[in-house]
This record gives sequence, structure tokens and C-alpha cells, in this order.
Amino acid sequence: MTHWYEGPLAAFDTETTGVDVEQDRIVSAALIVQDMTGGRTRVTRWLVNPGIPVPAAATGIHGLTDEYLQHNGRWPAPVVEEIARALAEQCAAARPLVVMNAPFDLTLLDRELKRHRASSLVGYLQNAALCVLDPRVLDKHLDRYRKGRRTLTDLCELYGVALDGAHDAAADAAASLELVRAVGRRFASRLGRLTPPELHALQAVWHAAQARGLQAWFAKNGTAEAVDPAWPLRPAFPTAA
Repeated sequence: MTHWYEGPLAAFDTETTGVDVEQDRIVSAALIVQDMTGGRTRVTRWLVNPGIPVPAAATGIHGLTDEYLQHNGRWPAPVVEEIARALAEQCAAARPLVVMNAPFDLTLLDRELKRHRASSLVGYLQNAALCVLDPRVLDKHLDRYRKGRRTLTDLCELYGVALDGAHDAAADAAASLELVRAVGRRFASRLGRLTPPELHALQAVWHAAQARGLQAWFAKNGTAEAVDPAWPLRPAFPTAA
């Protein structure tokens, strides 16, 4: 019997102008597809001229400058459509999609589609079911009492996954894919019998509980920050007239 973490997976990642999913923009993205553990990967990359200035803080993370993106990036509208169609193709093939901190990348993509294509990620998926594996949610549920951060870099170090060139979309996507496989192997007794769609449904519940716990911690410490419990995609609210 081949467990899900040994079989076909795809992974998606973006680099952006910032961390606000409602206002920030995609500057690069990558999709990694692998048919089995240890198999060859197929890589698709996108580079975007976002049409707005890239803050120095964002450039300091991913290294992509305004000048470079203006000369080498493509306009957002056709790129975000290509990305949405590529993800929809993976969903139609019933290939689980690995996305580290999925509510960020998928929601930001959804808002870019709304901005540039007057559409949504769900609209491009049509009848294909979104099936996401989020290593951050999985690790936080399966090893909930471990202290320390749970960034991609931290988790890769913990699970012995190579991360070469962090904050490059393709490098991060490839590492996320291997990280999910490593999480699956480590917790095989708890995850091995579950199907990816079952895990998708469970992660929505787990993430909501994690969000409630973080919100309570913020309240206890006098922090006003709100934590969205939605996973893997935050709902879009109607624009005020």
C-alpha cells in the first residue's frame, strides 16, 4: 500500500510585496510537481511586474527589486490566470497541493485574480475539489506542545529537509513538498490511514482551533491583532459601495 506522503504531490509558493493579503501583490511564484518520493520534479516559475513599488523590506527578503521586475517580470493579469489554471489542473488530477501557510498564498492569489481578472480561485477550480496539505498546520497539530517558531526554515531544520535558497518561490515550494513527506513519515501511525481529502477537512478544523488559541494568547497579552480561523482560503468580503 502506498501512503499519500509517498505518492504524487504538487507544491505552490509565492514571493510578494508584503504580508497583507488584501493589498499586497505577487512578484514571483512557483509550482513543483512530483509523482513519487524521490522522483524527478517538474518546475514551473512565474515572475511578475506587480505594477506597484516593491518595498525595500520585501526586496531584502526575496532579493527582487523594482528595476529587475520591471525589466524581467510580466504583467500580472495573464500570469495570475496561468497560475490559477495550473493549480486547477493539479486539483482536477486529484493531486494534493502542498502550501506552507496556505491562507496567505492562496488568499493573496485569490485577491490578485479578483483584482486583475474579475474572478476568484474557486472560479478557476470550477468542479475540481481543492485538496491542500499545509505543513505548518500539520506540524502544529501533531506536535502541539513543542516550543519555538514554525517557519519553513525552522521546520525544515527540525525534520532534516534541505532548504537551499530560502525565499525563492521554487526553493520554498520544493522544500515544503519534502517537508510534508517528512511529516507524513514521522507521524505515519497517525496520518498513514487518512486520505488527502480527509486530511484537508481535518486541517480546516485544526487550523481554526489553533487560531482560537493564538487569539486567546494575544488577548491575554494585550495584543489587538485579529487571527483569521479560515483555512485554506480566507473569504472575500464585498467591496463597500
